[in-house]
Amino acid sequence: MPDPAIELVDVNKWFDTFHVLKNINLTVNSGEKVVICGPSGSGKSTVVRCINQLEKHQKGTIRIDGVELKDDAKSAATIRSEVGMVFQQFNLFPHLSVLDNLTLGPIKARGLSRAKAEERARHYLERVHIPDQADKRPTQLSGGQQQRVAIARSLCMEPKVLLFDEPTSALDPEMIAEVLDVMVELAHEGMTMVVVTHEMGFARKVADKMIFMDEGEIVEQGKPEHFFTNPTSERCRKFLSQILQH
Repeated sequence: MPDPAIELVDVNKWFDTFHVLKNINLTVNSGEKVVICGPSGSGKSTVVRCINQLEKHQKGTIRIDGVELKDDAKSAATIRSEVGMVFQQFNLFPHLSVLDNLTLGPIKARGLSRAKAEERARHYLERVHIPDQADKRPTQLSGGQQQRVAIARSLCMEPKVLLFDEPTSALDPEMIAEVLDVMVELAHEGMTMVVVTHEMGFARKVADKMIFMDEGEIVEQGKPEHFFTNPTSERCRKFLSQILQH
């Protein structure tokens, strides 16, 4: 069996009195692609934000590469250098060039020289098919290009795991495909990925495992072929019938 890259064991999270995650158990093996779907407010984004320690879980255990997350700054910094995150909004620094956005993390967190960081940044801009945009500011790019810069920025840290939180939801429809194409390529190259998305065509193409969440719980999980054709729970069937019509 491959080594688990991510393990969540009985993870619970509350926002004040609201129980947002209820006994979440999830294992993501190295090289595995896991897609999490579900209705709005089901806890999907909170799961990936807990994995990256942008949110703190109050109960249960999360391990990255066998190392348990602790509630301290050192743990958070270590995890964020190993776990890349791509958000709905691109979170790029508007006053910096694309190249500077990409080199900042490797120089500050990895201790790379400017020359090495730039070499790496240009490699990953090539990788996401926008090498000619290096000297532009993010505001000069389309939404699809900005999201591809955000993916390249995560790759520049050479993380063990990439998390995506609805990476195409802020994009115009014609820009979605260019971002999904890059994600499909990464998946086929063996990157360990956890993707929160409603893009079911993408999920069918790359997912090793599908997760359906509702009201803070994992209601259903399984291989895509069974998940899409024969879901066991009524809630999952209803969700898929609605989303696959669009």
